[in-house]
Amino acid sequence: MKKTFKLSIVMLLALTVVLAGCGNKKSETNGSASTSEGSSKSDIKIGMVTDVGGVNDKSFNQSAWEGLQQLQKDKGVKAEYLQSTKSDDYNTNLNKFVKGKYALTWGIGMSLGDAVGTVAKQNPDAKLAIIDAVVDAPNVKSVTFAENEGSFLVGVVAGKMTKTNKIGFVGGIKLPVIERFAAGFKAGVLAVNPNAEVNINYTGAFDKPDLGKTAAATQYNNGADIIFQAAGGTGTGVFNEALGRVKSGQKVWVIGVDKDQSLEFPDVTLTSMVKRVDEAVKRVSQEVIDGTFKGGQETLTLKDNGVGIPDTSSKYVPADVLKLVEDYKAKIVSGEIKVPEK
Repeated sequence: MKKTFKLSIVMLLALTVVLAGCGNKKSETNGSASTSEGSSKSDIKIGMVTDVGGVNDKSFNQSAWEGLQQLQKDKGVKAEYLQSTKSDDYNTNLNKFVKGKYALTWGIGMSLGDAVGTVAKQNPDAKLAIIDAVVDAPNVKSVTFAENEGSFLVGVVAGKMTKTNKIGFVGGIKLPVIERFAAGFKAGVLAVNPNAEVNINYTGAFDKPDLGKTAAATQYNNGADIIFQAAGGTGTGVFNEALGRVKSGQKVWVIGVDKDQSLEFPDVTLTSMVKRVDEAVKRVSQEVIDGTFKGGQETLTLKDNGVGIPDTSSKYVPADVLKLVEDYKAKIVSGEIKVPEK
């Protein structure tokens, strides 16, 4: 009886050690990748490479990652990201996922266009996808947006709500995608307020909040009361400048970009030009899961609900202005209005 009791204790201790070892096992990361368990397990791995704005840019990188996280939760795929701190990282980071046999590798942002093209050509059996650029390769899915159309709508808001008739635009690097934001915005402002002045400024960076703050300060000092920012991480500086001015009693606004930025900056965000990057990432990634993925290019427009303004706009934008926005949206969707791209 005594021997049986001692044996039971030994077995119990051994079982405890095994269970503890299982409970402490964690997914390994390299410091720049992030993983979490989904609701069900899957062997499919999807990787995402950010541009230099980083995954927490409160803009398109963050929206893309949120899309993958949702897919991970819903479908149980393994989602990871690698954050690029300089353009030289693009090829290296993309290749890490491709060589790791990931089912799909995303490049987020136009800046990754050349890198995605190079890696796709070198690895014809790999599947890649990119946001905001067109890569002509059979194994790459390119997703772009009609930023000019959505920006026209927030331009209508700015044109109707400015008190000074001076409105600003702060962009990141002067790329075609950012020029589409600026062109559509200016067209929307002038459509409803031909007396308004739109000052367009490019900071030359997507990851420099200080540059955004300085650009915003200059425009506010010159009389602008509304600034539309399309500058990734640099755009957080525009919000910070506005917040400081509002706290001191000045009435200024910022129009957000890509995400509904009123959720992050509720006191100074008039509205946002939302790009459904998260939905695009989920949809194309689902094609890989379903085995229907094909290379090619698609542009998401107002008609596709790929761009637009969020419902939270009603917090600060009057109903009559929102009604005007809907009227212009209908004209754009029908083709009555052709919004310029530059």
